[in-house]
Amino acid sequence: MTDLLIRNAAPDEAEAVLAFWKEAAEGTSITDDVDGVTRLIDRDPEALILAESDGVLVGSVIAGYDGWRCSLYRLAVLPSHRRRGISTALLDAAEKRFAAVGGRRGDAMVLEANEQAHRAWTSAGYAREDHWRRWVKPFS
Repeated sequence: MTDLLIRNAAPDEAEAVLAFWKEAAEGTSITDDVDGVTRLIDRDPEALILAESDGVLVGSVIAGYDGWRCSLYRLAVLPSHRRRGISTALLDAAEKRFAAVGGRRGDAMVLEANEQAHRAWTSAGYAREDHWRRWVKPFS
């Protein structure tokens, strides 16, 4: 895809990102609101990476680094733009970010039931680790 722009999200794009996720991403999160997205960008301006084509938001990935772990969330591509290398470009940008800060391994959060995502992550070189489980407790 020659007209693809990979860039970081700006705080004033929170609503556009949320609308994009409703169309392109699987599942929802407790932090799927303007305040949650804005706080992410304010705390770590390089974490939310977007792909844009002809001025249209077509992809996203959150590449969070907390000084210890490199965490990947919300890899999503508009259905009409899939299989064009957008997720590859997004993951390349995320992995370069992680390498620049000394990250050693990327951990991706992937929904169990999302078989299409399993194939995408596998083709990108990521492998499932069944011996770990995520434990959560909402604070509100």
